[in-house]
Amino acid sequence: MKKAASILLLCVLTFNWVGYRVLTACLESHSNAVIEKQIDNDQYADADLIEFSIPLNTPYLTGSSNEFERYNGEAEINGVHYKYVKRKIERGNLVLLCLPNGSKKQLQNAKFEFFKLVNDIERPTKGKDTGNSGALKNFITECRQEFNSWSLTLPVGQDQEYLLANLSYQSSGFGDMPEQPPRFVA
Repeated sequence: MKKAASILLLCVLTFNWVGYRVLTACLESHSNAVIEKQIDNDQYADADLIEFSIPLNTPYLTGSSNEFERYNGEAEINGVHYKYVKRKIERGNLVLLCLPNGSKKQLQNAKFEFFKLVNDIERPTKGKDTGNSGALKNFITECRQEFNSWSLTLPVGQDQEYLLANLSYQSSGFGDMPEQPPRFVA
């Protein structure tokens, strides 16, 4: 019975360390595969597409493409995740049509909430001052700050000597065959 309880607690501890990260990474990967499949099969509404225009600094750009082409990728802008659907270059700008990826945002929020619950971290709510809540805030306020005034002085009355050495290395020549290292000449 003790052995089974130990194994169970060890499994719970391991899941707390790395398991939930692996689980959320698998769920995010699955979510990305589902949205990619929807985009590839044109199972989205054109009204849901959001257009981003990014200026390109390419002086030798030969022309513009009038047609959009399929493009893969993703971006996060102001906390919202977007999947690229199409792109084209128009009048020196890169025009991207993107779909908001709400499932990825939900997964990241769930991951953050789980991390917060497991590690017992409280986030202060708006309008309330909770004082010293949170692990980082408690750590900072519990640290003690010291001010040291150090002064170093050189001993007076001692002669200071600086030794300068003229060191040169001499090689017997440059050949195709490896040779003995240069000898030291003092």
